[in-house]
Amino acid sequence: MNVLKKIVIYALLLSGSAVFLLPLIWMISTGLKPIDQTMSMPPTWIPYRLFIEEDGERIEVRAEESIETASFIIREGEDRRIVPASSLKDGQMMLRNVEGNETAVDIEIVQEIPASPDAPWAQIRPVSDEDAEWTVVPQSVVIRTIAPRWSNFTRAIAAMKFFWLYLKNTLLLCFLTVIGTVSSSAMAAYGFSRIQWRGRNQVFVLALATMMIPFPVTMVPMYCLYRWLGWIGTLRPLWVGTFFAGAFNVFLLRQFFMSIPKDLSDAARIDGCSEFRIFLQIIIPLCRPALMVVGLFQFMGTWNDFLGPLIYLTDQKDFTLALGLQFFQSQHGGTEWHYLMAASTLVALPIIILFFFTQKSFIEGISMTGLKG
Repeated sequence: MNVLKKIVIYALLLSGSAVFLLPLIWMISTGLKPIDQTMSMPPTWIPYRLFIEEDGERIEVRAEESIETASFIIREGEDRRIVPASSLKDGQMMLRNVEGNETAVDIEIVQEIPASPDAPWAQIRPVSDEDAEWTVVPQSVVIRTIAPRWSNFTRAIAAMKFFWLYLKNTLLLCFLTVIGTVSSSAMAAYGFSRIQWRGRNQVFVLALATMMIPFPVTMVPMYCLYRWLGWIGTLRPLWVGTFFAGAFNVFLLRQFFMSIPKDLSDAARIDGCSEFRIFLQIIIPLCRPALMVVGLFQFMGTWNDFLGPLIYLTDQKDFTLALGLQFFQSQHGGTEWHYLMAASTLVALPIIILFFFTQKSFIEGISMTGLKG
């Protein structure tokens, strides 16, 4: 019975993980497709290329329409189009007017397409020549191969002309916010957990209460403050505030600090260590897992932050990657989804890699905090 229960639990966990992975897989897959496959119905998960053999040479083509009913290619002036065979009668096209009467129109039949659901045809156009006329061939002669477009990533970077500047700004912000958050939260947590002072618990409860204040409530006052300081249009509003410890990180570190035996601090005081030296040389080395968790949380939050840069940044050269992606999407009349998804993959990839390389410390920090807090 216990074995069956474990199997059910693991099956649910795996299925849940697969569901949450689908958007990531779709984003990566779309970033490897050409534009015509990004909006195809039914959706295409695996990028592919189409080829036809002509005079012993393989030519890459792009599919534009699938034909599953008997049809004709007709010529109207200089243009050609495909019409179903049912709309033609005795070599003439039957047109229905507003009153419901049919009128026969003489047309020129260029080619007959004996398509059917069992033997469909495809309208294709050579990829290498955008000006070439389309043609129709049986779908059975079209060769389909799996072929991701790795060039989409380089083209996406080229299309986002300030991509490397966005990356530099984001990395700079991540560095400053992680330093500010870890240092200020650790010092505040040390004061709330290792130093006795009157009203300590009451002040800590008051600090925790600030977590209940939603960001929209403080957004306007903070903006007014930064405007008064003349910081709007700079990166300062996005990192200076992290040097004033946040309640959640202080709570997380305080629980970890309280799990460390006080005898270590008392022994250091007897040896003549100051409080600051105890903090730096004894407490901090013992709390590296918890500090890494706080740093990872802050890094991911800054990397993915969109609202903050949107509010405070005005110059495109100061944009972060998250804001740059939105600007890239809005600056085109029609969104180039394959390039947008390729750029989004590049933005998400560092976070994924960082988590895989630090998951041991991350899980250790979370579990130890929970158990010892």
